[in-house]
Amino acid sequence: MNDILERNFIPTTANYVQQGSGAPVILIHGIAASLHDWDDLFPVLARNGYAAYALDLLGHGDSPKLDARLYQMDWVFEHFFHWMKSIRLTEPAILIGHSLGGHVALEYARRVSAWTRGLILVNPFYSPSQLPFLVRKTYSRPRLSELLLGKVSEKWFRFLVDVSSAAIGHSIGALRALPERIREQTILDYKRVAPGVYHIPSAITDLTEHLHEVNTPTLVVWGDQDKTLAPASFPRLVNTLPKARGEMLRAGHVPHQSHAEQFNELVLKFLEELP
Repeated sequence: MNDILERNFIPTTANYVQQGSGAPVILIHGIAASLHDWDDLFPVLARNGYAAYALDLLGHGDSPKLDARLYQMDWVFEHFFHWMKSIRLTEPAILIGHSLGGHVALEYARRVSAWTRGLILVNPFYSPSQLPFLVRKTYSRPRLSELLLGKVSEKWFRFLVDVSSAAIGHSIGALRALPERIREQTILDYKRVAPGVYHIPSAITDLTEHLHEVNTPTLVVWGDQDKTLAPASFPRLVNTLPKARGEMLRAGHVPHQSHAEQFNELVLKFLEELP
Protein backbone atom coordinates (compact mmCIF):
# COMPACT_ATOMS: atom_id res chain seq x y z
CA MET A 1 0.00 0.00 0.00
CA ASN A 2 1.16 3.52 -0.71
CA ASP A 3 3.38 4.99 2.04
CA ILE A 4 1.09 8.02 2.19
CA LEU A 5 -1.76 5.76 3.28
CA GLU A 6 0.36 4.35 6.10
CA ARG A 7 0.72 7.89 7.44
CA ASN A 8 -3.06 8.11 7.84
CA PHE A 9 -3.32 10.54 4.95
CA ILE A 10 -6.73 9.14 3.96
CA PRO A 11 -9.78 10.26 6.01
CA THR A 12 -11.80 7.50 7.64
CA THR A 13 -15.20 9.22 7.61
CA ALA A 14 -17.71 9.35 4.77
CA ASN A 15 -21.03 10.99 4.12
CA TYR A 16 -23.67 8.28 3.94
CA VAL A 17 -27.33 7.45 4.49
CA GLN A 18 -28.87 4.32 5.97
CA GLN A 19 -32.43 3.04 5.92
CA GLY A 20 -34.18 -0.21 6.77
CA SER A 21 -33.15 -3.28 8.72
CA GLY A 22 -32.07 -6.76 7.77
CA ALA A 23 -29.22 -8.05 5.63
CA PRO A 24 -26.83 -5.15 4.81
CA VAL A 25 -26.64 -3.92 1.21
CA ILE A 26 -23.94 -1.38 0.35
CA LEU A 27 -24.48 0.95 -2.64
CA ILE A 28 -21.36 2.35 -4.34
CA HIS A 29 -21.67 5.02 -7.07
CA GLY A 30 -19.44 5.74 -10.06
CA ILE A 31 -16.99 8.53 -10.87
CA ALA A 32 -18.25 12.13 -10.55
CA ALA A 33 -21.51 10.88 -9.03
CA SER A 34 -22.84 10.56 -5.46
CA LEU A 35 -25.03 8.46 -3.20
CA HIS A 36 -28.02 9.98 -5.02
CA ASP A 37 -27.26 7.60 -7.89
CA TRP A 38 -29.31 5.12 -5.87
CA ASP A 39 -32.36 7.25 -5.06
CA ASP A 40 -34.64 4.83 -6.93
CA LEU A 41 -33.21 1.62 -5.43
CA PHE A 42 -32.50 2.77 -1.87
CA PRO A 43 -36.12 2.91 -0.56
CA VAL A 44 -37.02 -0.30 -2.43
CA LEU A 45 -34.34 -2.20 -0.52
CA ALA A 46 -35.52 -0.79 2.81
CA ARG A 47 -39.14 -1.73 2.09
CA ASN A 48 -38.16 -5.29 1.22
CA GLY A 49 -36.32 -6.15 4.41
CA TYR A 50 -32.76 -4.97 3.81
CA ALA A 51 -30.52 -2.52 5.63
CA ALA A 52 -29.53 -0.20 2.77
CA TYR A 53 -26.38 1.93 3.00
CA ALA A 54 -25.30 4.45 0.35
CA LEU A 55 -22.14 6.53 0.67
CA ASP A 56 -20.29 9.28 -1.15
CA LEU A 57 -16.84 8.00 -2.17
CA LEU A 58 -13.71 9.97 -1.37
CA GLY A 59 -13.69 13.26 -3.29
CA HIS A 60 -17.39 13.00 -4.17
CA GLY A 61 -20.62 14.49 -2.86
CA ASP A 62 -20.33 15.55 0.78
CA SER A 63 -17.52 13.18 1.71
CA PRO A 64 -14.02 14.54 2.46
CA LYS A 65 -12.01 15.94 -0.45
CA LEU A 66 -8.24 15.82 -0.49
CA ASP A 67 -6.05 18.77 -1.41
CA ALA A 68 -4.43 16.69 -4.12
CA ARG A 69 -4.23 17.29 -7.84
CA LEU A 70 -4.09 13.61 -8.81
CA TYR A 71 -6.25 11.11 -6.93
CA GLN A 72 -5.17 7.46 -6.75
CA MET A 73 -7.49 4.45 -6.83
CA ASP A 74 -5.78 3.10 -3.70
CA TRP A 75 -6.96 6.18 -1.83
CA VAL A 76 -10.58 5.63 -2.84
CA PHE A 77 -10.47 1.98 -1.81
CA GLU A 78 -8.69 2.72 1.48
CA HIS A 79 -11.34 5.32 2.33
CA PHE A 80 -14.11 2.85 1.51
CA PHE A 81 -12.46 0.08 3.51
CA HIS A 82 -12.17 2.26 6.64
CA TRP A 83 -15.77 3.40 6.26
CA MET A 84 -16.94 -0.24 6.04
CA LYS A 85 -15.13 -0.94 9.31
CA SER A 86 -16.69 2.12 10.92
CA ILE A 87 -20.31 1.04 10.35
CA ARG A 88 -19.64 -2.14 12.37
CA LEU A 89 -21.65 -4.68 10.42
CA THR A 90 -22.40 -7.94 12.21
CA GLU A 91 -22.78 -10.05 9.07
CA PRO A 92 -21.33 -10.14 5.53
CA ALA A 93 -22.69 -7.50 3.16
CA ILE A 94 -24.01 -7.50 -0.39
CA LEU A 95 -22.21 -4.84 -2.44
CA ILE A 96 -23.83 -3.08 -5.41
CA GLY A 97 -21.38 -1.02 -7.45
CA HIS A 98 -21.77 1.03 -10.61
CA SER A 99 -18.82 1.75 -12.94
CA LEU A 100 -15.98 2.89 -10.63
CA GLY A 101 -18.07 1.56 -7.74
CA GLY A 102 -17.94 -1.82 -9.45
CA HIS A 103 -14.15 -1.73 -9.22
CA VAL A 104 -14.37 -0.92 -5.50
CA ALA A 105 -16.86 -3.76 -4.96
CA LEU A 106 -14.72 -6.30 -6.85
CA GLU A 107 -11.59 -5.31 -4.96
CA TYR A 108 -13.38 -5.50 -1.62
CA ALA A 109 -14.77 -8.95 -2.44
CA ARG A 110 -11.27 -10.08 -3.46
CA ARG A 111 -9.57 -8.78 -0.33
CA VAL A 112 -12.35 -9.28 2.23
CA SER A 113 -14.19 -12.30 0.82
CA ALA A 114 -15.36 -13.56 4.21
CA TRP A 115 -17.38 -10.36 4.69
CA THR A 116 -18.84 -10.25 1.18
CA ARG A 117 -22.06 -12.22 0.69
CA GLY A 118 -22.85 -11.16 -2.86
CA LEU A 119 -22.05 -8.68 -5.63
CA ILE A 120 -24.20 -6.78 -8.09
CA LEU A 121 -22.02 -5.02 -10.66
CA VAL A 122 -23.62 -2.39 -12.90
CA ASN A 123 -21.60 -1.52 -16.04
CA PRO A 124 -18.50 -2.17 -13.88
CA PHE A 125 -15.13 -0.57 -14.61
CA TYR A 126 -12.50 -3.25 -14.01
CA SER A 127 -9.86 -2.58 -16.68
CA PRO A 128 -8.50 0.50 -18.52
CA SER A 129 -8.97 -1.48 -21.74
CA GLN A 130 -12.74 -0.94 -21.41
CA LEU A 131 -12.35 2.77 -22.16
CA PRO A 132 -12.55 4.03 -25.76
CA PHE A 133 -9.15 4.95 -27.20
CA LEU A 134 -9.69 8.72 -27.15
CA VAL A 135 -11.04 8.63 -23.59
CA ARG A 136 -7.99 6.63 -22.47
CA LYS A 137 -5.70 9.19 -24.06
CA THR A 138 -7.57 12.05 -22.39
CA TYR A 139 -7.42 10.50 -18.93
CA SER A 140 -3.73 9.61 -19.36
CA ARG A 141 -2.92 13.32 -19.59
CA PRO A 142 -3.91 14.85 -16.22
CA ARG A 143 -3.80 18.46 -17.38
CA LEU A 144 -5.96 17.72 -20.40
CA SER A 145 -8.51 15.63 -18.49
CA GLU A 146 -8.78 18.31 -15.80
CA LEU A 147 -9.34 20.94 -18.48
CA LEU A 148 -11.89 18.94 -20.48
CA LEU A 149 -13.76 17.36 -17.57
CA GLY A 150 -13.05 19.33 -14.43
CA LYS A 151 -13.29 22.79 -15.98
CA VAL A 152 -16.23 22.44 -18.35
CA SER A 153 -18.87 25.05 -17.54
CA GLU A 154 -22.10 23.93 -15.96
CA LYS A 155 -24.00 25.12 -19.03
CA TRP A 156 -21.94 22.99 -21.40
CA PHE A 157 -21.99 19.98 -19.10
CA ARG A 158 -25.79 20.20 -18.92
CA PHE A 159 -25.88 20.35 -22.73
CA LEU A 160 -23.73 17.19 -22.95
CA VAL A 161 -25.93 15.35 -20.44
CA ASP A 162 -29.11 16.30 -22.33
CA VAL A 163 -27.68 15.39 -25.74
CA SER A 164 -26.33 12.03 -24.63
CA SER A 165 -29.60 11.21 -22.87
CA ALA A 166 -31.59 12.07 -26.00
CA ALA A 167 -29.20 10.14 -28.25
CA ILE A 168 -29.64 6.94 -26.23
CA GLY A 169 -33.37 7.38 -25.87
CA HIS A 170 -35.43 4.93 -23.85
CA SER A 171 -36.53 1.38 -24.62
CA ILE A 172 -40.14 2.22 -23.80
CA GLY A 173 -40.20 5.10 -26.27
CA ALA A 174 -39.55 8.15 -24.07
CA LEU A 175 -37.61 11.04 -25.59
CA ARG A 176 -34.75 10.86 -23.10
CA ALA A 177 -33.10 8.00 -21.25
CA LEU A 178 -32.80 9.95 -18.00
CA PRO A 179 -35.61 11.78 -16.20
CA GLU A 180 -35.19 15.50 -15.53
CA ARG A 181 -34.56 15.02 -11.79
CA ILE A 182 -31.67 12.64 -12.53
CA ARG A 183 -30.13 15.00 -15.07
CA GLU A 184 -30.33 17.80 -12.51
CA GLN A 185 -28.64 15.62 -9.88
CA THR A 186 -25.92 14.69 -12.39
CA ILE A 187 -25.11 18.39 -12.81
CA LEU A 188 -25.00 18.94 -9.04
CA ASP A 189 -22.71 15.96 -8.51
CA TYR A 190 -20.39 17.18 -11.29
CA LYS A 191 -20.10 20.58 -9.58
CA ARG A 192 -19.19 19.03 -6.22
CA VAL A 193 -16.56 16.46 -7.27
CA ALA A 194 -12.88 17.15 -6.56
CA PRO A 195 -11.09 17.82 -9.89
CA GLY A 196 -8.33 15.36 -8.99
CA VAL A 197 -10.85 12.52 -9.18
CA TYR A 198 -10.66 12.62 -12.97
CA HIS A 199 -7.15 11.17 -12.75
CA ILE A 200 -8.45 7.88 -11.31
CA PRO A 201 -9.27 6.15 -14.65
CA SER A 202 -5.64 6.52 -15.74
CA ALA A 203 -4.35 5.18 -12.41
CA ILE A 204 -6.82 2.35 -11.91
CA THR A 205 -5.58 -1.19 -11.28
CA ASP A 206 -6.43 -3.66 -14.03
CA LEU A 207 -8.32 -6.41 -12.22
CA THR A 208 -8.50 -8.79 -15.19
CA GLU A 209 -5.83 -11.13 -13.86
CA HIS A 210 -7.45 -11.21 -10.42
CA LEU A 211 -11.07 -11.86 -11.39
CA HIS A 212 -10.77 -15.62 -10.86
CA GLU A 213 -10.06 -14.88 -7.18
CA VAL A 214 -13.53 -13.38 -6.63
CA ASN A 215 -15.49 -16.46 -5.62
CA THR A 216 -18.60 -14.54 -4.58
CA PRO A 217 -22.09 -14.99 -6.11
CA THR A 218 -22.33 -12.14 -8.63
CA LEU A 219 -24.91 -10.54 -10.88
CA VAL A 220 -23.56 -8.33 -13.67
CA VAL A 221 -26.09 -5.92 -15.21
CA TRP A 222 -25.14 -3.73 -18.16
CA GLY A 223 -26.53 -1.54 -20.91
CA ASP A 224 -25.77 -2.64 -24.46
CA GLN A 225 -25.51 1.01 -25.59
CA ASP A 226 -22.85 2.07 -23.09
CA LYS A 227 -20.67 4.77 -24.66
CA THR A 228 -18.34 5.04 -21.65
CA LEU A 229 -17.20 1.42 -21.25
CA ALA A 230 -17.13 -1.20 -23.99
CA PRO A 231 -20.33 -3.30 -23.77
CA ALA A 232 -18.41 -6.37 -25.02
CA SER A 233 -16.30 -6.26 -21.84
CA PHE A 234 -19.23 -7.20 -19.60
CA PRO A 235 -19.97 -10.69 -21.00
CA ARG A 236 -16.22 -11.37 -20.72
CA LEU A 237 -16.43 -10.44 -17.05
CA VAL A 238 -19.37 -12.81 -16.52
CA ASN A 239 -17.45 -15.65 -18.17
CA THR A 240 -14.35 -15.01 -16.07
CA LEU A 241 -15.86 -14.66 -12.59
CA PRO A 242 -16.35 -18.11 -11.01
CA LYS A 243 -19.92 -17.52 -9.77
CA ALA A 244 -21.44 -14.89 -12.04
CA ARG A 245 -24.42 -14.51 -14.30
CA GLY A 246 -25.34 -11.58 -16.51
CA GLU A 247 -28.35 -9.50 -17.51
CA MET A 248 -28.20 -7.13 -20.47
CA LEU A 249 -30.62 -4.22 -20.79
CA ARG A 250 -31.27 -1.95 -23.74
CA ALA A 251 -29.70 0.99 -21.98
CA GLY A 252 -26.61 3.16 -21.72
CA HIS A 253 -24.05 3.54 -18.95
CA VAL A 254 -26.55 4.04 -16.10
CA PRO A 255 -29.28 1.36 -16.39
CA HIS A 256 -30.00 1.64 -12.66
CA GLN A 257 -31.24 5.17 -13.37
CA SER A 258 -32.62 5.00 -16.90
CA HIS A 259 -34.40 1.65 -16.33
CA ALA A 260 -34.89 1.80 -12.58
CA GLU A 261 -38.00 -0.38 -12.33
CA GLN A 262 -36.55 -3.18 -14.42
CA PHE A 263 -33.20 -2.93 -12.67
CA ASN A 264 -34.76 -3.00 -9.20
CA GLU A 265 -36.64 -6.18 -10.06
CA LEU A 266 -33.40 -7.87 -11.10
CA VAL A 267 -31.76 -6.77 -7.84
CA LEU A 268 -34.54 -8.09 -5.61
CA LYS A 269 -34.66 -11.40 -7.47
CA PHE A 270 -30.90 -11.87 -7.08
CA LEU A 271 -31.01 -10.97 -3.38
CA GLU A 272 -33.82 -13.46 -2.76
CA GLU A 273 -31.80 -16.23 -4.39
CA LEU A 274 -28.63 -15.62 -2.37
CA PRO A 275 -27.81 -18.44 0.10
